[in-house]
Amino acid sequence: MYPGKSIAILFFLFLLSTEVFCQDIPDDYQLLYEQDFSSNTALNEFETTDASSWRISDQSLEIYKAGNYEPKVRSPFNIAMLKSLKFGDFILEADLQQTGKEYGHRDLCIFFGMKNHSNFYYSHIASKPDPHSHNIFLVNDEPRIAIGKRTNEGINWGNTNEWHKIRIERNIDSGSIKIYFDDIEKPIMETNDLHFDYGHIGFGTFDDTGKFDNIKIWGPDFAPDNDSFFPHPLR
Repeated sequence: MYPGKSIAILFFLFLLSTEVFCQDIPDDYQLLYEQDFSSNTALNEFETTDASSWRISDQSLEIYKAGNYEPKVRSPFNIAMLKSLKFGDFILEADLQQTGKEYGHRDLCIFFGMKNHSNFYYSHIASKPDPHSHNIFLVNDEPRIAIGKRTNEGINWGNTNEWHKIRIERNIDSGSIKIYFDDIEKPIMETNDLHFDYGHIGFGTFDDTGKFDNIKIWGPDFAPDNDSFFPHPLR
């Protein structure tokens, strides 16, 4: 095979790997939100648990140090919530880069169905599963509980400069929640739960660091909302 042809094939396969997720969108869904953080003002679209720990870095949203926030009930400490929109049914895709050290709970989190700072879901995507790691969690006015009906054996974040693609599919009528990581063929975790319907979407980590980029959210509709979510640090 000619060298030029080999390079062309590899490039084509790369394009397939980066675009495979967004090809599978229901006909009745539309693109409701998109952000690539090419502007430093993009951070204004988010409300954070502590603004001093978040920044726009290398055209991505970065949590780069622990924030000064302690939730009312046991749940993640570092959250950047998309503040102006609430979503019901949705498909979310984003690129994630975990920039911390390797250990069992090395994580990044995606939040959704967020009603307030003590009522929401989040997906804790981590290296190894245990009762408090790598699962779908419910925060419902009490410390988070794992509600995943199926999870895989954990994921490999790799080096601190590696990007990964995630996809979340949610249906509020059936309660279906599916989380995909670098592979649309089989979710890494899934469950059914009907506690919350429309709510905010957010990004963050329990107590690590990382970056988020190329966020896209599709759905049939959304609900506008401008209420303050994290009124003040709690510690």
